Amino acid sequence: MYKLAILICMFSGIFILSSSFFQKYDLAKSIVRGKEVYANYCQNCHMADGKGTEIYPPVAKTDYLKKPSKFLINIILQGQSGEITVNKVKYDALMPGQAYLTDEQIADVLNYIRNSLGNKIPTAITPEQVKALR
Repeated sequence: MYKLAILICMFSGIFILSSSFFQKYDLAKSIVRGKEVYANYCQNCHMADGKGTEIYPPVAKTDYLKKPSKFLINIILQGQSGEITVNKVKYDALMPGQAYLTDEQIADVLNYIRNSLGNKIPTAITPEQVKALR
């Protein structure tokens, strides 16, 4: 009986320790943090409502955010120049790279715009994905 109790304690400890390595990414918290990043670094051009301007494209209700995560991460890291089409409208404004943002800030702001402002793309972008593209 004593050996069984020790085995149960050992397996319980191993399970608890190993589960901490495989925790699910908290998308809801990332979105909350991303709203602040958006307010500080993005809304000057894309506007508070995300609808953009005649010069800067919208991030609200946009088909552009359906592009692969790697593509979107690279836009923030490296910037965007040249003509792009967003929601069937052409834009040709320069977006400077924002590699000074942390991996977490980039993941958070992308999660925010992909899950608010009329968008719903629930697949999370993680800081690890950003780090891998730096």
